[in-house]
Amino acid sequence: MNNKTENPIYLHNTLEFVTVAAEFCAYLEQLEGKGRPEFIATMQKLLPLLYLKAQLLPQVDSEGDFLPDDQVTEADYNWIRNAVYDIMKEADEYEDLVYDEAMQTEESQWKTVSEGLADIYQALRNFVSAYQQRVEDCMLDALWCVRDNFELYWGQNLVDTLKQLHKIRYVLNSGSDEEDI
Repeated sequence: MNNKTENPIYLHNTLEFVTVAAEFCAYLEQLEGKGRPEFIATMQKLLPLLYLKAQLLPQVDSEGDFLPDDQVTEADYNWIRNAVYDIMKEADEYEDLVYDEAMQTEESQWKTVSEGLADIYQALRNFVSAYQQRVEDCMLDALWCVRDNFELYWGQNLVDTLKQLHKIRYVLNSGSDEEDI
């Protein structure tokens, strides 16, 4: 695959995803001083865009032989989670109903916006870091990994978190001043 236009790591849709993922990560890395209304409004723009761009990623095959090491440390993860919590405070935790197909029942689970966004951040920061290294085999495996993990985990996490952010902004705070979100 010497031709960059045929290589999935250089396709237009892939590079657009890299751009949005990098923007998402950069925003979360610079949360100090941000208020809840601005934060929620920004997440309500970035999360759907991430979801859309992830849908457009090409299918790639990989053995996983060149998966780069994770770049997000436990300290990085916790910093993001705590920074989001500091913004969300009492609105961070929410109850979500999850359908268990095997049991054909719904069960209630407690989740947090901060952990949901930290999980998405971890997947995307590791992906973006692989692209920044510019090692094509690693980039291809990272592309395979981020798409696979989107389908299995962080895509649903994104949808659940976005749903809660919508609820906070438009349902729980209806009738209150936007600044109080």
